[in-house]
Amino acid sequence: MPGLAGKRIAIIATDFFEEAELVVPRDRLREAGASVSVYSTKREAIQAAEGDTEPTRKVDVDGTLDDVDVESTDVLIVPGGTVNADRIRMEATAQELVKAFDEAGKPIAMICHGPWLLVSAGRAGDRRLTSWPSLADDLRNAGATWVDEEVVVDGNLITSRKPDDLDAFVDAIQGALAA
Repeated sequence: MPGLAGKRIAIIATDFFEEAELVVPRDRLREAGASVSVYSTKREAIQAAEGDTEPTRKVDVDGTLDDVDVESTDVLIVPGGTVNADRIRMEATAQELVKAFDEAGKPIAMICHGPWLLVSAGRAGDRRLTSWPSLADDLRNAGATWVDEEVVVDGNLITSRKPDDLDAFVDAIQGALAA
């Protein structure tokens, strides 16, 4: 489904991200014509996992979190995976990226445990969000309204629950890019 030519997307992740939650959006958005880059805390390939604990394959990165240019990037994507999400939420640079994208009104798409980064960046309050169910209390405690839906769009925030929701998640990202 071409149509995203000229759009630039940044995916940020660390080791033990949920493989499908990075690879499916990356590949589908590339197929649609977008330029999609993966960034991490280091320049080495990062370890994918399935179900949080089963290592699958390594994914090459295009740079570090410091290399993400908010001004020239159209969307920020944060995949889940409990270990990945817990690590990236503690990264000051990742928190600053979320704040900068949010302040610029640019889409931020997070799936599964990814919305933990919104909490740590102080950007979950007064938002309607979804996530993996175990984050519901964390998001509510941060001031969000948590709902159990496959994809939720609240302004510039796009959230989804799990790998089963990837079609709706990627469709919502494409919709935000077409707007």
